[in-house]
Amino acid sequence: MNTVPHSPRQNHLIDALPNAEYEHLSPNLELIPMPLGKVIYESGDILCYAYFPTTCIISLLYVMENGSSAEIAVVGNEGIVGVALFMGGQTMPNRAIVQSAGHAYRLRATHLMLEFNHAEGGRVGIFHNLLLRYTQALITQMAQTAVCNRHHSVDQQLCRWLLLSLDRLAASELTMTQELIANMLGVRREGVTDAAGKLQKAGLIEYRRGHITVLDRPGLEERVCECYQVVKTEFERLLPDLHGKAH
Repeated sequence: MNTVPHSPRQNHLIDALPNAEYEHLSPNLELIPMPLGKVIYESGDILCYAYFPTTCIISLLYVMENGSSAEIAVVGNEGIVGVALFMGGQTMPNRAIVQSAGHAYRLRATHLMLEFNHAEGGRVGIFHNLLLRYTQALITQMAQTAVCNRHHSVDQQLCRWLLLSLDRLAASELTMTQELIANMLGVRREGVTDAAGKLQKAGLIEYRRGHITVLDRPGLEERVCECYQVVKTEFERLLPDLHGKAH
């Protein structure tokens, strides 16, 4: 079986860097495996690394005192986990956990800040601007997720979650149990079972033994609430160069 070699360029933020900035950054990037369920950080942890996913998806969750949780955002090959480092917070009030297994490149906090603050001719570099624009897009995703969880049906939320995940993966199959999906969406497992059943009956997905295969993406896009498109449009507006180098 052919395997694609790992490269930091598989992360779109890194791929958008000009060669000079990329060559400066890449020696400090460390490839690490990201197994399903791995906790990247817990609420209040001091962040020592930033993570640039390439083939994995990381879920950002708020966890309540009673242990219940709800997802506030997903981060894949379009972004970075650890925005608190360059936003001045050092810690985050949420948990970051691997939602879909794969790999990511990590960068020590000290190296991230050196690159973020790097300036030539009195001007900050493209990396600085990319990270700030990405953070604004991420805030939009968090806000829209809160609205979606309050106002839309579980099957609409599941459609949004599936489409956002697919946008961050090369494959059309997700490995995810109904219990984990329920934890992500902050709903009862029975609600997810019912919603997944509706989508499967409509021929949009196939669900078995923790594997969800999307059979009809256009059908999901027709069924999903407006929240998915709001998030997608904002990412495209703020980061139009994510799929090509910003030379």
